[in-house]
Order: sequence, then structure tokens, then C-alpha cells
Amino acid sequence: MNNKNQIIINGNKLSFERGETILNVARRNNIEIPTLCELKGASPTGACRICVVEVKGAKALITACSTSAENGMDVMTESPDVISSRKETLNLLLASGNHNCAISGVKDWTQFQLNVCKDEGNNEELCPSWGECKLQDLCFRYQAIGGQYEQKRTKYPAELANPFIIRDFSRCILCGRCVQACNEIQVNEAINFGYRGADTKIVAAGDRPLKDSDCVFCGECIQVCPVGALVEKDARYTARSWKTEKVKTTCTYCGVGCQIFLHIRNNKIIKVTGDAESPPNYGSLCVKGRFGFDFVNSSERLTSPLIRKDGELKEATWSEALNFTAKNFAKIKDNYGGDSIGVLTSARITNEENYIANKFTRAVLNTNNIDHCARL
Repeated sequence: MNNKNQIIINGNKLSFERGETILNVARRNNIEIPTLCELKGASPTGACRICVVEVKGAKALITACSTSAENGMDVMTESPDVISSRKETLNLLLASGNHNCAISGVKDWTQFQLNVCKDEGNNEELCPSWGECKLQDLCFRYQAIGGQYEQKRTKYPAELANPFIIRDFSRCILCGRCVQACNEIQVNEAINFGYRGADTKIVAAGDRPLKDSDCVFCGECIQVCPVGALVEKDARYTARSWKTEKVKTTCTYCGVGCQIFLHIRNNKIIKVTGDAESPPNYGSLCVKGRFGFDFVNSSERLTSPLIRKDGELKEATWSEALNFTAKNFAKIKDNYGGDSIGVLTSARITNEENYIANKFTRAVLNTNNIDHCARL
């Protein structure tokens, strides 16, 4: 780095590269600046005004996510004016729609929290993202409890018409993260801001339901939504975040190897999210990877091998099934040749397993009759 490029943040002299924002420099040096609209990999907008900081000599607070670092800048990230501004912004956001993040009016907060922790997830009085909402976290942090401004009621009803995503416009804070995720990360360009002023909402082309739009239901918008405006339809009110276990694994739908988290409760997958910190997908998933997990717990799924005996399929052990299969493969190959056998592999197993099947077919069965179809 160029030593001439130095910025002071909270009294710390820090080097920066040309083009870095104040937020970039702060995060690289483990200095937290909160934000609701900033999205990694997308252009900064400064829309939420939560990341405002105080710069010595500046006439007003500036947004850290969209302001380039300059040599000699003296920045304070938690000054009294900054804290006051963030609290004011949060109170405005709480009044902008149906945000019961702080549940103003609760007399016994401790008892309320205990009741929430007992909740299995189906309490519709609470936001479906209660406990994993960035707006809620910031309200707690800056003690913004709402009530200072008149509560606005959205004129747009929730969209429940598609099979994967609930769009609750009453909880949308218009941060624009979903728009950036769709247009700049996934480049599907299915949604954007529509209308103006108090009528502004996130719309698909022609303000149509997502099911009738260009949306491919990758769920990237859900992944980046900081509030409860976008949630998985099947996971909604199923289980709170603290009631589930996150297990990291690899998506098996194709050979890309996307890294995912399974959110599990009672040995059942509740939902799937992408691992935003790991390659190759960095959180992004396709519709199958994010929503196509029902087969795992399907009552029709075979959980043990079946061997046909006397015209009926009967359960067998894996050893019995493997020995039976190997014996018959050898018999068919000896009598009719390897080309009398064909192998079909699956898009629901890993790339490595498909490779092993390919080697087995060509090297052991001595045939090139192997195929694969990714269209499930």
C-alpha cells in the first residue's frame, strides 16, 4: 500500500488503496460500521443512512459505504451525533411499516423474551425473521423502540401467489438489497423499484406477481433481505433460528459444488441458505439448490435396498444388495458382453460420485453405455 494514503478512524491511522470506501477500510481493520443497504459485490447506494459517520471538517454526516477514503480524513464511527442520527433513522424505519422488532408496549420484556424462546415458530404476531433480523439487531443496539412517529400502513397486500417466496410489503424498508442482488449479483433483472415517493415498492416488470415475471426463483433476494419482507414460504413460522441447527454441506444437484447450510430441526431440513463466505457460489444458489430439498424427508424415499424375490420386492441389507448386483453384473457381462449393460447416473449425487460411476462403467463393466440427465 501507498503510505501516503492514510486515514484516521477512531484515532487509528490506517492505510488504504485508491478507490476504497471508508466502510472498506474500516471492515478490513475490524472496525464495525453498521449498514442495512450495503451488499458485497454490488455498487454502494447509501440508501439506508445507517452507515453515516462523522468526518472532521465536514458540514454533515456522510455515508461510509459510498464515500471514498481520502488522505488525512479523520473519521469517528460512534460519535454522539452519529449515534443520534442512527437512532433517528431506525425510529423512522420502525414507523415505515409493520415492524414489531422491539414490540413497543410490552410491560414485562423479560417474560416476553422467555415466551418467544419457547415459541416453536408459528406465532404470527411476531415477524417471521424475529431473532435473525438486522433491523431488529440495530434497534436493540441503539435502543430504538419506535413510537416517536405515526405508524404508516402499507397499501400493498402481501404476495402469497408463488410456491417459494412470500413478499410482505408491509415489512419492506426499501433498502434495495434485493434489487441489487437480482440485477447485479444474479443478473436476472426480474425486479426493480417501482412508483415514486410514498407509493414506492419493489416490483417485477409491469408490477406483476413473481410467478408471472422473469424471476427464476433463485432466492438470492431472500438471502440478502435484512428484514422479514422476503421469506421462504415453506419455512415461514416453522421454527425460529435459535431452534435450528446449521450444518454446512455441498449441494448435490450438479457438479459446481455450491456450499450450503442446512437448517435442521428434529432431523428435518427446514430451509437451505448459501454460505456467503465460501467459493464457488459465495451464497448464491439456484432454485433447486435452495428449495429442492423436500425429497430428503419424503415418505416415498427408499431408505434400504430392495431385492426381488419370488416376484416381490423385499428389503435387504446393503451387503446382500451389493453382492447380488455384483454377481448379476458379472454373469450378464460374461454371457452377453459389457455392451449389454447400461448405466444411468443421477443429478442428486455429487460430481465425485458421478465420476466414480463413470470409471466403474468403463473400466469394470467395459462399456461406454453411461448417461446422465440433470433435468429433474
